[in-house]
Amino acid sequence: MDQPIVLLIVAAIVFILVVGLGVTLRVNAKKKGLSDKRSIDADVTGELKIDDISEAVAAEKTATRGSEVPTEPANRLVRLRERLAKSNSGLGRGLLSLLSRETLDESTWEEIEDTLILADVGVDPTTELVDRLRERVKVLGTREPEEVRGLLREELIKLVDPSMDRELATAGTDGDPAVMLVVGVNGAGKTTTVGKIARVLVAEDQSVLLGAADTFRAAAAEQLSTWGGRVGVETVRGEEGADPASVAYSAVERGKEDGTDVVLIDTAGRLQNKIGLMDELGKVKRVATRPLGEGHEIDEVLLVLDATTGQNGMQQAKVFAEAVNITGIVLTKLDGTAKGGIVVAVQRELGVPVKLIGLGEGADDLAPFTAEGFVDALLD
Repeated sequence: MDQPIVLLIVAAIVFILVVGLGVTLRVNAKKKGLSDKRSIDADVTGELKIDDISEAVAAEKTATRGSEVPTEPANRLVRLRERLAKSNSGLGRGLLSLLSRETLDESTWEEIEDTLILADVGVDPTTELVDRLRERVKVLGTREPEEVRGLLREELIKLVDPSMDRELATAGTDGDPAVMLVVGVNGAGKTTTVGKIARVLVAEDQSVLLGAADTFRAAAAEQLSTWGGRVGVETVRGEEGADPASVAYSAVERGKEDGTDVVLIDTAGRLQNKIGLMDELGKVKRVATRPLGEGHEIDEVLLVLDATTGQNGMQQAKVFAEAVNITGIVLTKLDGTAKGGIVVAVQRELGVPVKLIGLGEGADDLAPFTAEGFVDALLD
């Protein structure tokens, strides 16, 4: 046989052997990778079982190159105050007009009460405010607009309660990340709000990791990942229908490994299945912090409420308060309603502060809430 033909045959045999070896190694590696993966199957009693599969859960790394620089939270307040003043100007101006009348008879006081109740302040807070205003106006003995405005400002600030702690709990324990859970019904802007909160934290030089534990709504994880990508924040996600507690656990575990400051977890909001949803949220809350060790609790549970739903939003708030210990409120779409009194009503009902307000569709239209800034916007 000619030497070139022999060499060609030998080369072909070597090539076949190399390809076969490569395929074998790849299959074995794949099998090993699958066997190494874990998942959490935590039942609603809190038992944690680590067995087999978190196969769908993986950290989605987003390149920070080209990511947006969010607006400093403090710089948002001036711009957002203008929007709040525009949407709620009727409330403040209406009260000022009524209180500045030459004669404040019972009919006028009833109008003041009606104005407050229609703004969703709530019956009890309205009664308290009107009683205090009656007394102070009587003592003041004047209807000068500036003096009346100052008096009304003081009383409204008291009503909104500036003593409440509105700081987000972003300081973890013993070097571990702070864990924040965000809950609320679908349609309130929950997932979008999680993305916007991430922007607020990044603007404050906090490192953030997102957990997409709303695994039952189509495209929720993709939506959250997109928001994270805009500011260079990674998202831990699972396949549609995956165990939400497993995703939350994996996100916190990853956050601990990476030394992340805050792990921010989105959750489902299918209120039509009330019992199932509440059990699920309770399970997520119990399981999420297990990677941090015994005794660690969720640092912050934020409830997202659509301000345009008014008193209906109060009913939603009560349902979530039954399942998880809410520590703060995020009021979205406050620019779309003249019923700014919902701030007072929800704080009174739940005993927790409004911490953030949303006043638009823009990426940076979420800002820290302050009693003074809110009241000043009402009276502008």
